Amino acid sequence: MSDTPGAAARPGKRQGKARTLLLAAAARRFYADGVSATGIDTITAEAGVAKMSLYNNFASKAELVTAYLDARHAEWLDLYRRRLAKPADPQDGRAGALAVFDAYADHAAFAYEHGFRGCGLLNAAAELPAGHEGRDVVRRHKEQVEDLLAGHLRALLPGRPEEARAAAEHLAFLLEGAMARAGLEGSGTRLEHARTMAANLLDRL
Repeated sequence: MSDTPGAAARPGKRQGKARTLLLAAAARRFYADGVSATGIDTITAEAGVAKMSLYNNFASKAELVTAYLDARHAEWLDLYRRRLAKPADPQDGRAGALAVFDAYADHAAFAYEHGFRGCGLLNAAAELPAGHEGRDVVRRHKEQVEDLLAGHLRALLPGRPEEARAAAEHLAFLLEGAMARAGLEGSGTRLEHARTMAANLLDRL
C-alpha cells in the first residue's frame, strides 16, 4: 500500500479512540503477518474505523509503522520496570540485569495470534528500507537495553566500568541470540536458558 498523506489530526475523544484502535490493530497484524504484507485496508477493517480515520491520525503508513514500534518499545519498558520493582534492593545489580531477561520472557509469553515469532521490533526492522525512521526506533531500543544492562553491571562491579560495559555487551548478544532462536522455535524456552546462563555469568564476575 502506498503512503498517502492525510489531514492533520484533530483533537477530541473520537480521534483518540480511533488512534488507539488503529495502533492495536496494527500491532496484531504487523506482528502476525508482517509490515509489508499488511495494507491500510486490512488495518482499518480490523480496527473497525473508516479509512480516513487512519489518515486523520497518521500522515502515512510509514508513520503508523513508526508509532507501532514506539508503542512496542514502551510496552517492553513497562514490563522491565514491573520486573525491576520486584527485587527487595533496587540497587541489586544482579537482579536488575536479570530483570531485563525476564521482561523479554514476559513479552514472549503474550498470547500471539500465530504464536511467538521473536522480537517484533527486529522483525519489522528487517522489512524496512535503509533510512526508514522505524529502523532508528529499533536501533535506539536495542541500545537502551544494552545501556540498562550496563547500568546494572556498573552497580555490580563498582570501579570496573570497562568490565561492566564488556559484560553488558556479552549479555546483550546472549539475549538477542536467545530471542532469535526462541522466535524460530515459537517458544520462550531459549530465553529461560539464556537467563540461567546470564545468572551463571553474573555469579562469576
